This record gives sequence, C-alpha cells and structure tokens, in this order.
Amino acid sequence: MNKLLFMGRKKYGASALEWCVENDWDVVAVVTDNHQINSPTANTARKHGIQLLDYDSLLEKINKRVIEFDIVVSYVYWRILKKPLIQSPRLGILNFHPAPLPDLRGTGGFNLAILENHNTFGVTVHYMDEGIDTGPIVEVDRFSINPKIETAQSLEKKSHDRMVKLFKKTLTRVRKDGILPSKKVTGGRHLSREEMEKLKKINQNDDVDAKIRAFWFPPYDGAYIEVNGKNYTLVNRAILEQLDGDAEAIFTHTQKGS
Repeated sequence: MNKLLFMGRKKYGASALEWCVENDWDVVAVVTDNHQINSPTANTARKHGIQLLDYDSLLEKINKRVIEFDIVVSYVYWRILKKPLIQSPRLGILNFHPAPLPDLRGTGGFNLAILENHNTFGVTVHYMDEGIDTGPIVEVDRFSINPKIETAQSLEKKSHDRMVKLFKKTLTRVRKDGILPSKKVTGGRHLSREEMEKLKKINQNDDVDAKIRAFWFPPYDGAYIEVNGKNYTLVNRAILEQLDGDAEAIFTHTQKGS
C-alpha cells in the first residue's frame, strides 16, 4: 500500500482527507500550519488518529529520515515547497489548484476571473516544483461561468465541488498507474497578496459591481471605498438578498436614518 502525506486546509481539504481514509490510503501524516491547528482538516486528522505536523516539523523529520511516504497530495496548501520535500516521494507531489493553469497561478484566481469578465474557469491538478504553480500539468477541468453574477465566494464553492471530483479521479488513477502523464506548460501569471489587496480599493471609473462581487469572500474584507482616510467595505443588493435576514428592511432602515 502506498504511503500518502496529505497537505491541506479548509473544509474542502477535510473532505478530500476523509475520502483518502475511507478508500484505504495509508495516510502517514497531515500537514497544516500553527495558525490553522483547529481547521477542519486538522480536526479530521485527529478524528482518525493521524499524525499532525506543521511544515517545519515535516522538514525536520525528512532531514532526520524518520518519516517515509510514496506520494504527497496538496489540497489548497499555500506554501511554496522546498527541495528536500519535493525530492522525497517516489510518486511526486500532486497539487490541486482551484483555478485554471497556466493562466491563473497563485492566489486570486476567483477574483481575477470576475474582474476580467472570464466566461470559463477551471480547476487543475499538477506536479509540484519549486515555482508558484509552475509544475507539469496533469489535467485541467474547465467549466462555464457567468462573470456578471458570480462572487468570489460562489466561484470558490463551484470550483471545489469540481476539484473534489478531480481529486478522487486522480488518486484512483495514481493507485492504478503510479506516476501520471503530465505536460510542462509555461506562461500565465500570478499576483502577490499585496497586489491583490491593492485591487480591492474602488477607484474612479472602476466597475463597482464587479469589484464588490470579485472580493465578496467573508470573513475577509471586501472591496472598499476610502472616505476621509477610513475604508468602508461595500456590498450590493444581490449579496444582501443571499444573506440571512431581510435585505429590504436593511435598505429601508438605512434610508430612514439618512
């Protein structure tokens, strides 16, 4: 039985990890970070009695040669991996990326797809190297979207619903075939977190509705305007109508109080 090292976070990572356990993968450890130690993925590891590590602890165990694994899967794990880890598993490291590659590397795929009016989106599985989502691509699952109504939050859900299916399909193939065919593809781009934060500010001539939807991702701060040195996050009516509570009452209260 192949030994698997799982790196992941969020409820989607927890779902993928649960599937691994249910399908008899020998999960030797789950890697998360100290600030995510009570994440759904970490809690799933605890439930199944799986060793829980942070990234530095993993590297230490690799250097001391006290941990062995045949394959690594990364599910929305955010760190850039170092060579000692990349060179360790004989079956490589598969990363499941919630955006189409090579087009949208790194973070911000949901946001840019809406801001740039993309009609298609996708999720990707690829082998990892030392770059930011630059490793050989195994498969991209593309699907249609409507950039006029999507929010970052809705696009995340659609993407992960697809990506969990891609995850199960890919690991089933690995169990049968080992290392999978892949293709190195260059190009694409990625924006730093600092660049993404700057995009949240609504400036004159911006498409305000698109910016609001592109950065609607609670509990994180969304698109904002700056007034007298203070930032005010904006929402639109469509978002309010999706929230618990009466959007009409909110608008009425606001109008009466103005």
